[in-house]
Order: sequence, then C-alpha cells, then structure tokens
Amino acid sequence: MKHQVSLPGFAVPTHTPDTQTRDDDAANTVPAEAFAAGPLATPCEHPAGQPLAQAAAEADEQAANLPKFSADAPAAAPNICAVAEPTATCNAAADADTARIEAPVTADEALPSADNTNTETADADASDRDDPLLIDSAPENADEAPATPAELAVESAATAATSTLAANTTQAAPEAESAPTIAATRAATPASPVGSGTSEQDDWPPMSEMLQSFFVFEPTTVAPEPITVMGLDCARPRGLAGLAEAQRQLAEQADVICAGRMLLEEFSGSSLESSNTSNLAATGAADGHSTEGQPAHDQTADDQNASPAAGPALKARLLPLTTPLEPLLTRLSQLRAAGERVLVLADGDPLLFGIGATLVRRMGADAVRLLPAVSSLQQACARLSLPWHKVICLSLHGRDDLRPLNVACGKNAPLCILTDARMSPDVLARHLLDRGVDWFDAHIFERMGAADECVSHLSMADAAGREFGPACTMVLIPMAPARRPHLGLDADQLAVDRGLISKKPVRAAALALLRIEAGHVVWDLGSGSGAVALEASVLAHEGRVIAVERSAGRAMGIQENRRRFGAANVEVRLGQAPECLPGLPDPQRVFIGGGLSGDDGDDILGHVCLRLPVGGRVVVSCVLLDSFSLCRRFFEDLGWPVEILQISASEGKSLGGDVHLAAMNPVFLLAAQKPAPAPIQSGAQPEGR
Repeated sequence: MKHQVSLPGFAVPTHTPDTQTRDDDAANTVPAEAFAAGPLATPCEHPAGQPLAQAAAEADEQAANLPKFSADAPAAAPNICAVAEPTATCNAAADADTARIEAPVTADEALPSADNTNTETADADASDRDDPLLIDSAPENADEAPATPAELAVESAATAATSTLAANTTQAAPEAESAPTIAATRAATPASPVGSGTSEQDDWPPMSEMLQSFFVFEPTTVAPEPITVMGLDCARPRGLAGLAEAQRQLAEQADVICAGRMLLEEFSGSSLESSNTSNLAATGAADGHSTEGQPAHDQTADDQNASPAAGPALKARLLPLTTPLEPLLTRLSQLRAAGERVLVLADGDPLLFGIGATLVRRMGADAVRLLPAVSSLQQACARLSLPWHKVICLSLHGRDDLRPLNVACGKNAPLCILTDARMSPDVLARHLLDRGVDWFDAHIFERMGAADECVSHLSMADAAGREFGPACTMVLIPMAPARRPHLGLDADQLAVDRGLISKKPVRAAALALLRIEAGHVVWDLGSGSGAVALEASVLAHEGRVIAVERSAGRAMGIQENRRRFGAANVEVRLGQAPECLPGLPDPQRVFIGGGLSGDDGDDILGHVCLRLPVGGRVVVSCVLLDSFSLCRRFFEDLGWPVEILQISASEGKSLGGDVHLAAMNPVFLLAAQKPAPAPIQSGAQPEGR
C-alpha cells in the first residue's frame, strides 16, 4: 500500500479530503493504549474474562461488513496505520480469524513494487525518529525479501480487523479521548484497473503530479556562435557547386547569408530583384529593421536547375551588403545575439581590404571566424610570376582618397590596385600621368575567374585611352627608376615666371626652420614656381604638400615642375588667400612666401594660426620691411615665441676672367610655433577680458 512521503527538495501535492473523509479520519482515531494492548485485545472491549473465541466471532462479524474490493472498480484503500507486531499470545487467534475472512485484495495487487519498498523503508526510518510506538515495526534490514502473497493476505485481514475494532473502541469509550492519539492517514488515490497493464504502485511517487506542483528553472547563458566570414576564390566559379565540402556545409547550415549584391546573386544563382522576399530583406538591411521572417531564396526548382552556379537550394535568408555599413553591422550583431548562424561572403581574403577587418574592429576578434581564400592579389601575381610579398597593395574600391597611390608611386615597388566603376584603371592612369608618373607598365585583369575574363598588358599612355569594367585588378610594374625631386633645386631645372623663385639659401634655411616630418601636411602659400613645395615633398614623402598660387600662369608652371620631377604628392590649388584656405586640409607646417603686403595680410596670418595644431610651425619669408613689421607685431600680440633670421648671401659670378661675389637681396625669415594654451587658474580672468 502507498504512503505519502516527504522527499527532501520536493513538494508532494496533498489531496484535499472531502467531508466524509475527515469524518472517517476522526472515527479512525485510536487511543495509544489500544495499540499498546495489541490489535485484537483492547482494554475497553475485551475484558480479561471474555473468551477468545467470542472475540474472534465478533471480529468475524465486523469484518463481514467491510467493503469488498473488486478489480473492475476502483476502491479506496483502507486507512491503516502501522502498528506494533502482535504478541505471541494472539498469533493463534489471528490465524483462526484470518482463515474465516476472505482477502479483500488479490495477491498481485498486494505485492509491493520496488518504488513502494523504498518509500516504505524511508517512512519507517522517519517514524523511528518521531513515534516510539513504531520502533518494533521498522524492518531490521531494508534489503530483506518481500513477504509471500499468503502472508500479505493474512496481514491485510488482521490490520483491517484492527482498524474496525479501533473505531468501535473510540465510539464506546469517549473518556479515552484525552489520551495521546495518532492520526491515521487515508490513501485517497484509487487503485488502477487490472487490465491497464501497469499497477498504480509503479507510478509512486506520483512524479506527474509533483512536476505540476513546482517548476525548477536553471538559467544558462550560452555564448553565441561567431559570425563566419568565408572568402571565395576569385579564380573559381561562384555558387555551391564550386565550393569545397566544408564550405558547402557552412552555406547549407547557415540561417543568414550576407554579401555584396553581385556576389550574392552569383552565389545563389538567382537575381535578388526577381524575389519579393529578397526585396524585403534588402529594405530591412537599409533601414535597420528585420524583414527576414521568410526565406529569401524562394525561386522554383526549374529556375534553380537553370542556373549553373546555383547547385543545391539554400535555406538561408539572403541579406545584401549595402552602404552605409552602420545599420547592416548592427543587424548582423542582432542576428548573432539571437542565435542565428550568420555567414558573410567575401572575395578572396576577407582581411585584404575586405569586410572581415571591419567586423573584427566593430565586434571583436572572438565574435568573428575568418576563412580566407586565394585573393585577387595572389591570383594576379601568380599569372605574372611576380613575388607578391614585394607588392604594395592598395584598394580604391569605394574610396576617393588618392593620397596612398600618390605616396606609393615613388617607392620603386610594384603596385596592385583594386578598382571600381568610379576609380577605373583608365582614370588612375590619367591621374598618374598628369603628375609625371610614367615609368610603370599596367597589367589589368577584368572579371578575374569569370568565363569572360579579360587580361590587358599596356603602357600607362595606352591604359589612359582605354575603357574598363567596374571590377578590375590593376598591377603596375616599374620599368625604370622613379624620378624624384631633391633638395637644392637649380633655377634652370624649373619653369620660372620672371625669376620669381626663392633662392637656394633661403629655401634651405626655411625648410630647416619648418622641421617637416614624413607624414605632415604642408602648405606653401604664394608658391610662385613651386620650388619650396617640391623640396618639401622630399621631406614629407608620406604626407601631402599643397601649393597655393593666385596667378594662373604661375600655377601652370608649378604643375609643369611637378610633372618634370614626378612629385605625385604635390597638389596645386589656384586661388586667392585667405578665401581658398577653408577648403584645404588642416596643416602641420605652413610656409608663406608672399602675399602679405596687401590688405589681407592680417587675415591670412589669423587663418593660418587658427588652423595650426598645438606644436604646429609657420615660417614667413619677408623682403619688404612693412611685411616684416606686420608679422612681428602679429606674433607678439598672440604671445607666440618668434625666431627672426636675416639671410644675406652672396653668389659667385664670373667677372673679367675671374669670379666675384654678387650679393643677393637680404631676406627676413620669421619662424613661430603655436604654444599649448595656458591653464586658467581658479578665479583668474582669461587674457583680453
């Protein structure tokens, strides 16, 4: 029979008894003295002189009134409390009574299951701590063999008779209610039918009811899978059919595939414009909202079979890579956090001017897994038998800054340039030729790896007159040493208008005062012939030198001088200072060779000093005394320390078969450096107030 057991850590549901059950429990309350006397001998009902046979007959009559248990209908189990083992004097009478009483349950139903055995053992152990009357009833060994069916039937009948006699005793002797009592628990669960195949005892403890009564939540945080950035070999066909087995599995298992529109169409074998779902996905990528609830690859099987690059159907949603990248990167991060398997496709090596570097910079190295392939640089160099570790690789795909190209031209190294529709190979060739860079041969690979791949081997002049597609790999190999300007240029090497050129001693002293470094941006205001700008480009070979000239003729002369020396990092601006200065990049060094004698002298100096960073230097060349006085007063008013030099040099010239020294016009050089602002002390007023 079943006992409700209090298991540690589990809440066992308790059935709420009805009114009749509570009345039966009150009727079954037996005084402790009755249990001490034995199940068949109670103090109030069996006096010492009553024959034992008469007691047995009364027990037989009362047992006949007990409800019959049937296998066809569920019956409530009798509410029996564990009692002490009968004494030896009552064993014979109990056997005689049991022989005349029909067992209420079958032997199969009386057999305890393994779960019941363990439960009853635990209940007995708990009773040893709480009730001294149940000490003798606890088994000596929990592993002892179960009783036989006959013994169980005898025990069941004896306990049933004991329960009935206990109820009669309670009604006949009300004065015993003050004695300590033991409340007997009533098992309210109906017995399972015999034909069900499993006994009710097999489902004890009632785990289904216990699980419904409480819930245990174990919150766990699982790190999301990293975003996989897989490079595709540009020399192999796009699509699943051209992938290796490991790459194909990644594509088939991905939930979202992100790539450029053209690459995504080639990989999926379908046009994104032909699918409404793909259009929704593109819109969601543009505005940062999710529109990827349905698969984007929703074309028919005939369309998939018609595309040679499609291969097996993709279950992943297609997400075009659009610009600006900020909403797209946010969307990829959200998909990864939601547990989606995100696959980003790239050409070649994702870290070679690819999306991989951007993802690593934004999300961290642990959030991105990179799988590179053979890049376009490697493919182009392999076809030209060119060691690619010596090649300077640049990307103008989606970029407008030509400064890296201008700087790389003077390094006597091969160049590999990735182009797009705006910065095509013919545009780049014309740009370099305009700056005098003509010592390269151009090798241009259009649509590398495609069936209609086109390769061109041209000179720079021929490349400038051709038209090329939007996706090209341009390799420039130097055929001659690069031409470069040098310090101390002679006047006869330059195109000079009316002798307007700074003398070599003045240029040398001015460059020394400027202290130009390799990556600096240098302004040359009032450039004249551009001699200072050309020599400054030698020092700022990793930076930019901007020559500003208001005369169109002299500006054209500067361009010619730049072409003669191949000074690609020198830029020429035609304009009047200070109006043209706001469009220039902030400088670190400024040389002013003229233009301060007019009414705009203070404005030019004010704009230059405002744009210079802390530590920036400005050098002014003054021939006229008024210009010298203006500059000195201006820097003193600002509180900048000023260095003043006067360059008086003489040049040897032939005279009468000999050489004499011809004096040059003296020139004043004023050099000033922008100081750091002084900290304002508490309570002190700034200067000028």
